[in-house]
Amino acid sequence: MNAPVSIMATLSQTKEIFRRAEAVCFDVDSTVIKEEGIDELAKFCGVGDAVTEITRKAMGGSMTFKTALNERLSIIRCSREQVNKLITDHPPQLTPGIRELVDRLHQCNIKVFLISGGFRCIVEHVATQLNIPLHHVYANQLKFYFNGEYAGFDESQPTAESGGKGKVISMLKEQYSFKTMVMIGDGATDLEACPPANAFIGFGGNVVRPQVKDKALWYVTSFGELLKELEKI
Repeated sequence: MNAPVSIMATLSQTKEIFRRAEAVCFDVDSTVIKEEGIDELAKFCGVGDAVTEITRKAMGGSMTFKTALNERLSIIRCSREQVNKLITDHPPQLTPGIRELVDRLHQCNIKVFLISGGFRCIVEHVATQLNIPLHHVYANQLKFYFNGEYAGFDESQPTAESGGKGKVISMLKEQYSFKTMVMIGDGATDLEACPPANAFIGFGGNVVRPQVKDKALWYVTSFGELLKELEKI
């Protein structure tokens, strides 16, 4: 069955916004990387199942993002040493095609940002691999005591709140005077960031979330589809 004309028009509009974007923002967990950072950290610290259950509740919308983050971290209570060891022993796995896509965006002079509800220490590692400047990374900051023990997280970061990704995009628009910004991600928090993002592209290459797939005007399962679109510039 052919899609209604209005949806077709909106799909082509979304593609056009992507081609002329001044900045593209990516979610990280299950988008830029294959896994969910907090679940990997929990597994590494031996509390995987308990944390996965809270993640499931959070995704289902039965608790706020900050509450879910707090509860999961209270169970994990990772030390600085454990986080460093996780990054060394189990570095985040980049999603196929992301390196080429980010390179191409940079070649087109499109700024690239990583906006994540995950942890800055892990996201910075990813940014470095993709040649994304660290001041283009927005993520949650873990806190540690002098002896390296877990001391909580920085609750003042916009990414610690529900709706935080949209707040970051609004801030970036103001700071850099961007007129056209695109958000790309797999989850509901990414979809909610549009507006203020001018367009949202749903990504299902690692995990398909039905509510995102249904609502995204443009939904892709590989970064190759986005690369192909950039060839038209």
